[in-house]
Amino acid sequence: MTAPFSNSDTAPSDLPVVRLKPKANARAIRHGFPWVYANELVTDRRTKALAPGALAQLQDDARTPMGVVAVNPRSKIIARMLDPNPDAQIDQGWFEVCLAKALASRERLFDAPFYRLIHAEADGLPGVVIDRFDTICVVQPNAAWAEGLLAPLTAALQSVTGVQTVLKNASGRTRGLEGLDDVNAVLIGAAPDAPVPVPMNGATYMAGLTGGQKTGLFYDQRPNHAFAAGLSRGARVLDVFSHVGGFSLAALAGGAAQALAVDGSQQALELAQAGARAMEVQDRFATRQGDAFEVLTALRAEAATFDVVICDPPAFAPARPALEAGLRAYERLARLAAPLVAENGVLGLCSCSHAADLAAFRAASVRGIGRAGRRASLIHTGFAGPDHPQLPQLAESGYLKSIFFQL
Repeated sequence: MTAPFSNSDTAPSDLPVVRLKPKANARAIRHGFPWVYANELVTDRRTKALAPGALAQLQDDARTPMGVVAVNPRSKIIARMLDPNPDAQIDQGWFEVCLAKALASRERLFDAPFYRLIHAEADGLPGVVIDRFDTICVVQPNAAWAEGLLAPLTAALQSVTGVQTVLKNASGRTRGLEGLDDVNAVLIGAAPDAPVPVPMNGATYMAGLTGGQKTGLFYDQRPNHAFAAGLSRGARVLDVFSHVGGFSLAALAGGAAQALAVDGSQQALELAQAGARAMEVQDRFATRQGDAFEVLTALRAEAATFDVVICDPPAFAPARPALEAGLRAYERLARLAAPLVAENGVLGLCSCSHAADLAAFRAASVRGIGRAGRRASLIHTGFAGPDHPQLPQLAESGYLKSIFFQL
Protein backbone atom coordinates (compact mmCIF):
# COMPACT_ATOMS: atom_id res chain seq x y z
CA MET A 1 0.00 0.00 0.00
CA THR A 2 1.36 3.43 -0.92
CA ALA A 3 2.15 5.63 2.06
CA PRO A 4 0.25 8.92 2.38
CA PHE A 5 1.90 11.68 0.38
CA SER A 6 3.70 14.43 2.24
CA ASN A 7 5.76 17.06 0.49
CA SER A 8 7.81 17.44 3.61
CA ASP A 9 9.65 14.45 2.14
CA THR A 10 13.02 15.34 0.64
CA ALA A 11 15.19 13.56 -1.85
CA PRO A 12 18.72 12.39 -0.99
CA SER A 13 19.96 15.59 -2.64
CA ASP A 14 17.73 17.60 -0.25
CA LEU A 15 15.47 18.64 -3.09
CA PRO A 16 11.77 18.70 -2.30
CA VAL A 17 9.80 15.77 -3.65
CA VAL A 18 6.85 15.94 -6.03
CA ARG A 19 4.91 12.81 -6.81
CA LEU A 20 2.82 11.54 -9.69
CA LYS A 21 -0.76 10.50 -9.13
CA PRO A 22 -1.46 6.78 -9.55
CA LYS A 23 -3.15 7.28 -12.92
CA ALA A 24 -0.39 9.48 -14.38
CA ASN A 25 1.53 8.07 -17.33
CA ALA A 26 4.83 7.36 -15.62
CA ARG A 27 5.88 5.06 -18.46
CA ALA A 28 5.76 7.92 -20.99
CA ILE A 29 8.03 10.02 -18.76
CA ARG A 30 10.46 7.14 -18.32
CA HIS A 31 10.53 6.76 -22.10
CA GLY A 32 11.44 10.39 -22.67
CA PHE A 33 8.28 12.51 -22.54
CA PRO A 34 9.57 15.68 -20.85
CA TRP A 35 6.45 17.23 -19.31
CA VAL A 36 4.16 16.56 -16.37
CA TYR A 37 0.78 18.26 -16.57
CA ALA A 38 -0.89 19.80 -13.54
CA ASN A 39 -3.60 17.11 -13.40
CA GLU A 40 -0.95 14.35 -13.21
CA LEU A 41 0.83 15.58 -10.09
CA VAL A 42 -0.20 15.41 -6.45
CA THR A 43 -0.58 19.10 -5.63
CA ASP A 44 -1.00 19.61 -1.92
CA ARG A 45 -0.36 22.84 -0.05
CA ARG A 46 3.44 22.40 -0.03
CA THR A 47 3.68 21.67 -3.74
CA LYS A 48 1.53 24.70 -4.53
CA ALA A 49 3.85 26.80 -2.35
CA LEU A 50 6.94 25.94 -4.42
CA ALA A 51 8.34 28.98 -6.21
CA PRO A 52 7.99 28.97 -10.01
CA GLY A 53 11.12 27.32 -11.39
CA ALA A 54 11.99 25.44 -8.21
CA LEU A 55 13.89 22.19 -8.66
CA ALA A 56 12.46 19.00 -7.21
CA GLN A 57 12.86 15.25 -7.37
CA LEU A 58 10.02 13.58 -9.26
CA GLN A 59 8.78 10.27 -7.93
CA ASP A 60 6.12 7.94 -9.26
CA ASP A 61 3.14 6.98 -7.11
CA ALA A 62 5.19 4.12 -5.59
CA ARG A 63 7.86 6.63 -4.42
CA THR A 64 10.40 5.45 -7.00
CA PRO A 65 12.65 8.38 -8.01
CA MET A 66 12.35 9.33 -11.68
CA GLY A 67 14.66 12.33 -12.00
CA VAL A 68 15.13 16.02 -11.32
CA VAL A 69 12.37 18.30 -12.57
CA ALA A 70 11.71 22.02 -12.64
CA VAL A 71 8.35 22.86 -11.09
CA ASN A 72 6.02 25.76 -11.79
CA PRO A 73 2.74 25.45 -9.85
CA ARG A 74 1.29 28.32 -11.90
CA SER A 75 1.72 26.56 -15.23
CA LYS A 76 -0.35 23.84 -16.91
CA ILE A 77 3.01 22.16 -17.51
CA ILE A 78 3.69 21.87 -13.80
CA ALA A 79 6.99 19.96 -14.10
CA ARG A 80 9.66 19.70 -16.81
CA MET A 81 12.17 16.87 -16.74
CA LEU A 82 15.75 18.13 -16.55
CA ASP A 83 17.69 14.96 -15.79
CA PRO A 84 16.60 11.32 -15.32
CA ASN A 85 19.31 10.98 -12.68
CA PRO A 86 17.45 11.84 -9.44
CA ASP A 87 20.73 12.92 -7.82
CA ALA A 88 21.83 15.27 -10.62
CA GLN A 89 23.16 18.66 -9.58
CA ILE A 90 21.78 21.36 -11.85
CA ASP A 91 24.71 23.76 -11.77
CA GLN A 92 27.19 25.36 -14.17
CA GLY A 93 28.94 22.05 -14.75
CA TRP A 94 25.64 20.39 -15.66
CA PHE A 95 24.91 23.16 -18.16
CA GLU A 96 28.41 22.83 -19.62
CA VAL A 97 27.89 19.12 -20.36
CA CYS A 98 24.58 19.82 -22.08
CA LEU A 99 25.94 22.74 -24.09
CA ALA A 100 29.05 20.82 -25.15
CA LYS A 101 26.90 18.05 -26.61
CA ALA A 102 24.83 20.57 -28.56
CA LEU A 103 27.92 22.39 -29.78
CA ALA A 104 29.53 19.19 -31.03
CA SER A 105 26.38 18.42 -33.01
CA ARG A 106 26.26 21.86 -34.64
CA GLU A 107 29.94 21.86 -35.49
CA ARG A 108 29.40 18.61 -37.40
CA LEU A 109 26.53 20.20 -39.31
CA PHE A 110 27.79 23.69 -40.12
CA ASP A 111 31.10 25.19 -41.17
CA ALA A 112 30.36 28.62 -39.69
CA PRO A 113 29.10 29.54 -36.18
CA PHE A 114 25.63 30.69 -37.22
CA TYR A 115 22.91 28.31 -36.03
CA ARG A 116 20.46 27.41 -33.30
CA LEU A 117 22.65 26.02 -30.55
CA ILE A 118 19.92 24.93 -28.14
CA HIS A 119 16.45 23.90 -29.26
CA ALA A 120 14.69 23.50 -25.92
CA GLU A 121 13.57 19.99 -24.92
CA ALA A 122 15.23 18.33 -27.91
CA ASP A 123 18.62 19.54 -26.64
CA GLY A 124 17.92 18.76 -23.01
CA LEU A 125 17.08 22.28 -21.81
CA PRO A 126 13.28 22.52 -21.61
CA GLY A 127 11.94 25.92 -22.58
CA VAL A 128 15.35 27.31 -23.53
CA VAL A 129 16.29 28.59 -26.98
CA ILE A 130 19.80 29.78 -27.82
CA ASP A 131 20.76 31.12 -31.25
CA ARG A 132 24.39 31.78 -32.11
CA PHE A 133 25.67 34.60 -34.28
CA ASP A 134 29.43 34.00 -34.35
CA THR A 135 30.72 35.69 -31.16
CA ILE A 136 27.22 36.55 -29.91
CA CYS A 137 24.57 34.27 -28.44
CA VAL A 138 20.94 35.25 -27.89
CA VAL A 139 19.17 33.32 -25.13
CA GLN A 140 15.42 32.97 -24.74
CA PRO A 141 14.70 31.55 -21.26
CA ASN A 142 11.04 30.76 -21.84
CA ALA A 143 10.53 28.75 -18.64
CA ALA A 144 10.76 29.91 -15.04
CA TRP A 145 13.50 27.45 -14.08
CA ALA A 146 15.82 28.79 -16.79
CA GLU A 147 15.16 32.37 -15.76
CA GLY A 148 16.12 31.48 -12.20
CA LEU A 149 19.32 29.73 -13.31
CA LEU A 150 20.29 32.26 -15.96
CA ALA A 151 23.61 33.10 -14.26
CA PRO A 152 25.11 29.56 -14.34
CA LEU A 153 23.61 28.98 -17.79
CA THR A 154 25.25 32.15 -19.11
CA ALA A 155 28.59 31.34 -17.49
CA ALA A 156 28.50 27.85 -18.98
CA LEU A 157 27.59 29.22 -22.40
CA GLN A 158 30.59 31.51 -22.44
CA SER A 159 32.86 28.77 -21.10
CA VAL A 160 31.82 26.21 -23.73
CA THR A 161 31.54 28.42 -26.81
CA GLY A 162 33.92 31.28 -26.08
CA VAL A 163 31.35 33.86 -27.21
CA GLN A 164 32.00 37.44 -26.16
CA THR A 165 28.41 38.63 -25.82
CA VAL A 166 25.27 36.98 -24.45
CA LEU A 167 21.92 38.72 -24.86
CA LYS A 168 18.62 37.81 -23.24
CA ASN A 169 15.55 38.04 -25.46
CA ALA A 170 12.32 38.05 -23.46
CA SER A 171 9.81 38.11 -26.33
CA GLY A 172 8.87 34.43 -26.17
CA ARG A 173 5.10 33.91 -26.03
CA THR A 174 5.32 31.25 -23.33
CA ARG A 175 7.13 33.56 -20.90
CA GLY A 176 3.79 35.12 -20.03
CA LEU A 177 2.32 31.69 -19.35
CA GLU A 178 5.24 31.05 -16.98
CA GLY A 179 4.69 34.34 -15.14
CA LEU A 180 7.86 35.95 -16.54
CA ASP A 181 8.52 39.50 -17.69
CA ASP A 182 9.25 40.77 -21.20
CA VAL A 183 12.41 42.73 -20.41
CA ASN A 184 15.44 42.13 -22.63
CA ALA A 185 18.92 42.35 -21.14
CA VAL A 186 22.64 42.18 -21.87
CA LEU A 187 24.03 39.32 -19.78
CA ILE A 188 27.67 39.37 -20.89
CA GLY A 189 29.62 41.83 -23.02
CA ALA A 190 28.06 44.68 -24.95
CA ALA A 191 25.06 44.71 -27.26
CA PRO A 192 25.98 45.21 -30.94
CA ASP A 193 25.31 48.73 -32.18
CA ALA A 194 24.45 47.57 -35.70
CA PRO A 195 22.75 44.58 -37.35
CA VAL A 196 24.91 41.45 -37.53
CA PRO A 197 25.55 40.02 -41.02
CA VAL A 198 24.70 36.31 -41.24
CA PRO A 199 25.85 34.21 -44.23
CA MET A 200 23.38 31.49 -45.17
CA ASN A 201 22.67 29.67 -48.46
CA GLY A 202 24.87 32.12 -50.34
CA ALA A 203 22.83 35.07 -49.11
CA THR A 204 23.67 37.66 -46.47
CA TYR A 205 21.04 38.44 -43.86
CA MET A 206 21.11 41.34 -41.46
CA ALA A 207 19.98 40.21 -38.02
CA GLY A 208 18.75 42.86 -35.60
CA LEU A 209 19.66 41.21 -32.33
CA THR A 210 18.47 43.96 -29.98
CA GLY A 211 15.08 44.86 -31.40
CA GLY A 212 14.07 42.27 -33.99
CA GLN A 213 11.58 39.44 -33.85
CA LYS A 214 12.50 36.46 -31.69
CA THR A 215 16.29 36.14 -31.55
CA GLY A 216 16.83 38.22 -34.71
CA LEU A 217 16.73 35.59 -37.45
CA PHE A 218 14.80 32.43 -38.31
CA TYR A 219 17.45 29.74 -38.75
CA ASP A 220 14.78 27.03 -38.92
CA GLN A 221 13.91 27.79 -42.56
CA ARG A 222 17.48 27.34 -43.83
CA PRO A 223 16.83 24.10 -45.84
CA ASN A 224 13.54 25.45 -47.21
CA HIS A 225 15.24 28.67 -48.29
CA ALA A 226 17.76 26.49 -50.13
CA PHE A 227 15.04 24.48 -51.86
CA ALA A 228 13.27 27.64 -53.00
CA ALA A 229 16.55 29.13 -54.22
CA GLY A 230 17.06 26.07 -56.41
CA LEU A 231 13.74 26.81 -58.14
CA SER A 232 14.45 30.47 -58.65
CA ARG A 233 17.13 30.83 -61.34
CA GLY A 234 15.83 33.45 -63.74
CA ALA A 235 12.50 33.63 -61.88
CA ARG A 236 10.32 36.44 -60.60
CA VAL A 237 9.89 35.76 -56.88
CA LEU A 238 7.35 37.02 -54.34
CA ASP A 239 8.26 36.57 -50.66
CA VAL A 240 5.28 37.27 -48.37
CA PHE A 241 5.83 37.66 -44.62
CA SER A 242 9.46 38.05 -45.60
CA HIS A 243 10.84 39.27 -42.26
CA VAL A 244 14.47 40.23 -43.13
CA GLY A 245 14.25 38.71 -46.61
CA GLY A 246 14.40 34.99 -45.81
CA PHE A 247 13.18 33.47 -49.06
CA SER A 248 13.72 36.47 -51.34
CA LEU A 249 17.41 36.97 -50.59
CA ALA A 250 18.05 33.22 -50.88
CA ALA A 251 16.28 33.28 -54.25
CA LEU A 252 18.43 36.18 -55.43
CA ALA A 253 21.53 34.30 -54.32
CA GLY A 254 20.20 31.41 -56.42
CA GLY A 255 19.94 33.58 -59.51
CA ALA A 256 16.40 34.99 -59.40
CA ALA A 257 15.75 37.70 -61.96
CA GLN A 258 13.92 39.81 -59.40
CA ALA A 259 12.36 39.47 -55.96
CA LEU A 260 9.69 41.39 -54.07
CA ALA A 261 9.62 41.12 -50.26
CA VAL A 262 6.37 41.91 -48.43
CA ASP A 263 6.15 42.40 -44.68
CA GLY A 264 4.18 44.40 -42.15
CA SER A 265 7.35 45.63 -40.44
CA GLN A 266 9.21 48.47 -42.10
CA GLN A 267 12.16 47.78 -39.79
CA ALA A 268 12.38 44.19 -41.07
CA LEU A 269 12.21 45.37 -44.68
CA GLU A 270 15.01 47.87 -44.07
CA LEU A 271 17.15 45.00 -42.78
CA ALA A 272 16.23 43.02 -45.91
CA GLN A 273 17.30 45.95 -48.08
CA ALA A 274 20.60 46.15 -46.18
CA GLY A 275 21.13 42.45 -46.87
CA ALA A 276 20.47 42.98 -50.58
CA ARG A 277 23.02 45.78 -50.66
CA ALA A 278 25.58 43.60 -48.90
CA MET A 279 24.99 40.98 -51.63
CA GLU A 280 25.08 43.66 -54.34
CA VAL A 281 21.69 42.54 -55.67
CA GLN A 282 19.72 45.64 -54.68
CA ASP A 283 18.90 46.40 -58.33
CA ARG A 284 16.90 43.14 -58.49
CA PHE A 285 15.23 43.54 -55.09
CA ALA A 286 12.16 45.53 -54.04
CA THR A 287 10.08 45.70 -50.87
CA ARG A 288 6.46 46.50 -50.10
CA GLN A 289 5.28 47.26 -46.59
CA GLY A 290 1.74 46.41 -45.54
CA ASP A 291 -0.73 43.81 -44.35
CA ALA A 292 0.02 40.64 -46.28
CA PHE A 293 -3.59 39.81 -47.12
CA GLU A 294 -4.20 43.35 -48.36
CA VAL A 295 -1.01 43.36 -50.44
CA LEU A 296 -1.89 40.01 -52.03
CA THR A 297 -5.32 41.39 -52.94
CA ALA A 298 -3.76 44.53 -54.39
CA LEU A 299 -1.23 42.56 -56.45
CA ARG A 300 -4.07 40.55 -57.95
CA ALA A 301 -5.86 43.78 -58.89
CA GLU A 302 -2.62 44.94 -60.53
CA ALA A 303 -2.54 41.70 -62.58
CA ALA A 304 0.89 40.88 -61.15
CA THR A 305 2.27 37.37 -61.61
CA PHE A 306 5.35 35.61 -60.32
CA ASP A 307 7.15 32.38 -61.13
CA VAL A 308 7.68 31.56 -57.44
CA VAL A 309 5.48 32.75 -54.57
CA ILE A 310 6.36 31.91 -50.96
CA CYS A 311 4.20 32.72 -47.92
CA ASP A 312 5.82 32.22 -44.51
CA PRO A 313 3.39 33.70 -41.96
CA PRO A 314 3.61 33.79 -38.18
CA ALA A 315 1.76 31.05 -36.33
CA PHE A 316 -1.94 31.35 -37.11
CA ALA A 317 -2.69 28.45 -34.74
CA PRO A 318 -0.18 28.74 -31.88
CA ALA A 319 -2.35 26.65 -29.56
CA ARG A 320 -5.22 24.20 -29.80
CA PRO A 321 -8.04 26.75 -29.13
CA ALA A 322 -6.88 28.75 -32.18
CA LEU A 323 -6.75 25.75 -34.54
CA GLU A 324 -10.02 26.23 -36.42
CA ALA A 325 -9.45 29.95 -37.00
CA GLY A 326 -5.84 29.29 -37.89
CA LEU A 327 -6.71 26.73 -40.55
CA ARG A 328 -9.17 29.18 -42.08
CA ALA A 329 -6.38 31.76 -42.22
CA TYR A 330 -4.03 29.30 -43.97
CA GLU A 331 -6.80 28.49 -46.46
CA ARG A 332 -7.40 32.18 -47.14
CA LEU A 333 -3.71 32.81 -47.62
CA ALA A 334 -3.45 30.03 -50.19
CA ARG A 335 -6.57 31.30 -51.97
CA LEU A 336 -5.13 34.82 -52.28
CA ALA A 337 -1.61 33.70 -53.25
CA ALA A 338 -2.47 31.06 -55.86
CA PRO A 339 -3.78 33.48 -58.53
CA LEU A 340 -0.44 35.32 -58.47
CA VAL A 341 1.50 32.21 -59.55
CA ALA A 342 2.26 31.98 -63.26
CA GLU A 343 1.29 28.81 -65.11
CA ASN A 344 3.70 26.02 -64.13
CA GLY A 345 5.00 28.24 -61.37
CA VAL A 346 5.57 27.26 -57.75
CA LEU A 347 3.63 28.19 -54.61
CA GLY A 348 5.37 27.58 -51.29
CA LEU A 349 3.31 27.75 -48.09
CA CYS A 350 4.72 27.51 -44.59
CA SER A 351 3.31 26.99 -41.11
CA CYS A 352 5.07 27.27 -37.77
CA SER A 353 1.89 26.50 -35.81
CA HIS A 354 2.31 23.85 -33.14
CA ALA A 355 -1.39 23.06 -33.12
CA ALA A 356 -1.80 22.48 -36.88
CA ASP A 357 -0.20 19.21 -37.92
CA LEU A 358 1.08 18.62 -41.43
CA ALA A 359 -2.07 16.87 -42.67
CA ALA A 360 -4.40 19.62 -41.45
CA PHE A 361 -2.18 22.41 -42.79
CA ARG A 362 -1.79 20.70 -46.16
CA ALA A 363 -5.55 20.12 -46.44
CA ALA A 364 -6.32 23.77 -45.67
CA SER A 365 -3.75 24.90 -48.24
CA VAL A 366 -5.14 22.60 -50.93
CA ARG A 367 -8.67 23.87 -50.25
CA GLY A 368 -7.47 27.43 -50.70
CA ILE A 369 -5.67 26.65 -53.95
CA GLY A 370 -8.75 24.86 -55.26
CA ARG A 371 -11.02 27.77 -54.34
CA ALA A 372 -8.72 30.03 -56.33
CA GLY A 373 -9.46 27.88 -59.37
CA ARG A 374 -5.97 26.39 -59.61
CA ARG A 375 -4.84 22.76 -59.82
CA ALA A 376 -1.82 21.78 -57.80
CA SER A 377 0.81 19.04 -57.61
CA LEU A 378 2.73 18.72 -54.37
CA ILE A 379 6.42 18.66 -55.26
CA HIS A 380 8.19 19.00 -51.91
CA THR A 381 7.58 18.95 -48.17
CA GLY A 382 10.18 20.55 -45.94
CA PHE A 383 10.76 20.86 -42.23
CA ALA A 384 13.11 22.71 -39.88
CA GLY A 385 16.84 22.27 -40.28
CA PRO A 386 18.95 19.86 -38.22
CA ASP A 387 19.89 22.58 -35.73
CA HIS A 388 16.20 22.42 -34.72
CA PRO A 389 16.08 18.74 -33.72
CA GLN A 390 12.80 17.09 -32.83
CA LEU A 391 12.22 15.21 -29.62
CA PRO A 392 10.31 12.16 -30.91
CA GLN A 393 8.19 11.96 -27.78
CA LEU A 394 7.10 15.61 -28.08
CA ALA A 395 5.08 16.40 -31.18
CA GLU A 396 5.33 20.14 -30.48
CA SER A 397 9.05 20.08 -31.28
CA GLY A 398 8.25 19.35 -34.94
CA TYR A 399 6.36 22.59 -35.48
CA LEU A 400 7.62 23.82 -38.91
CA LYS A 401 6.08 22.62 -42.17
CA SER A 402 6.84 23.96 -45.66
CA ILE A 403 4.91 22.62 -48.66
CA PHE A 404 5.66 23.48 -52.28
CA PHE A 405 3.14 23.06 -55.09
CA GLN A 406 3.46 23.37 -58.83
CA LEU A 407 0.33 25.11 -60.15
